[in-house]
Amino acid sequence: MSSPDVDNPAVADPEQRYWRRNLAVGTVGSFTTLVAMTLLVPFLPEYVRQLGVDDPAAVVRWSGVAYGATFLTAALTAPLWGMLGDRFGRKSMLVRASLGMAVAMTLLGFVQSVEQLVAVRLLVGLLGGYSSGATILVAAQTPKDRSAWALGVLSSGILAGNVVGPLVGGFVPAWVGIRSTFVVCGAVIFLAFLATTFLLREPRTASRAPRAATAPRRGVWSQVQRPGAVVALLATSSLLLFSTMSIEPIVTVYVEDLGQLSHAAGVAGILVALTAVGSVVAAPRVGRLADRVGHTRVVIACLAAAGVLALAQAFVANVWQLGVLRVLLGLSLGGLLPSITAAVRHLAPPDAVGRVLGLGVSAQYVGQVAGPVLGGLVAAQAGLRAVFVATAVVLLAAATLNLVVLRRGGARDRSTTTPEIATAPPTA
Repeated sequence: MSSPDVDNPAVADPEQRYWRRNLAVGTVGSFTTLVAMTLLVPFLPEYVRQLGVDDPAAVVRWSGVAYGATFLTAALTAPLWGMLGDRFGRKSMLVRASLGMAVAMTLLGFVQSVEQLVAVRLLVGLLGGYSSGATILVAAQTPKDRSAWALGVLSSGILAGNVVGPLVGGFVPAWVGIRSTFVVCGAVIFLAFLATTFLLREPRTASRAPRAATAPRRGVWSQVQRPGAVVALLATSSLLLFSTMSIEPIVTVYVEDLGQLSHAAGVAGILVALTAVGSVVAAPRVGRLADRVGHTRVVIACLAAAGVLALAQAFVANVWQLGVLRVLLGLSLGGLLPSITAAVRHLAPPDAVGRVLGLGVSAQYVGQVAGPVLGGLVAAQAGLRAVFVATAVVLLAAATLNLVVLRRGGARDRSTTTPEIATAPPTA
């Protein structure tokens, strides 16, 4: 089955007419906005000091609050932006997010106190959400037989932005200064705003869905095919971010525990980057596989593989073994979120895709915030290696959850028209 071409007026579904162009714009826009967003990670503590905080413990505390503030408001508002996207058009949400982020990131360069820093970081999360909006747009517009691949390509851009941002942030402030760096970030995001405004296309028929604005929330869920499967997939996305982020804060300490005492932070940074690179490489390839054999099979297999690899990291004897396992873990994780998103998209009603996927974005943010906190608590109470064991348990539990819930639904819905989600291979 061939996929629609760019700007092909003969495509039956008008919302799929521009999917290739919009995928390219969304991927580049997500990459540039996330580079600008994550650029501050290396120098955030130094900026807190410049704002008048001297006590080392307070610097760490305020840095954590300022960094996490964006995720808090982003998690709370993601379903709202998804609902408004269903009503007023998904392009409008990307235009809003890119312009709002450009303004908010620029304002970060003009704050005069740490309280103002936190307030503007809250504003960034409130106004932002470009990559999550792009995910919803791509999921809604891409033909079903290419959805996981397209979401994998977009995921590669998102992951690459998260990797490149901190690397660039390590030396840009030394060239232009910290405050000017935020102005540069705002300018980069403004370029994404211009590209989104003038290059991204959305058919007029897809720009509004009046029923989505008036239908009650219960009505939306009554239209969802197999709501139990959707809830399981949304929970899986949260557990996935929870388990992976629980490891990140302890990597440096674990590297030291393995005997790498010199340049431990640099080695830890390389290990984290290797995981992300593995995911960047795997995401579109695993997505293409999921489009062929079914998303459920890929989700369960990748979760099981990630659980085994996380468990193996608890028993490594040196940094080299840890590095190999981190690359393999990245490969197994790369296609998970695209496959989960594609599966949810196929089960959601067309006029409520944004709302349902918005809940998924919120679930991911919850996992992203809770993971490091609980991971640190486990490490403090039971040791570093226990964190990897706990992470493996969470990933394997998620695999079991999907195996039970989705297979049960697949057996019940064997005669329905959702072969992409059923446990049997797709028929189309």
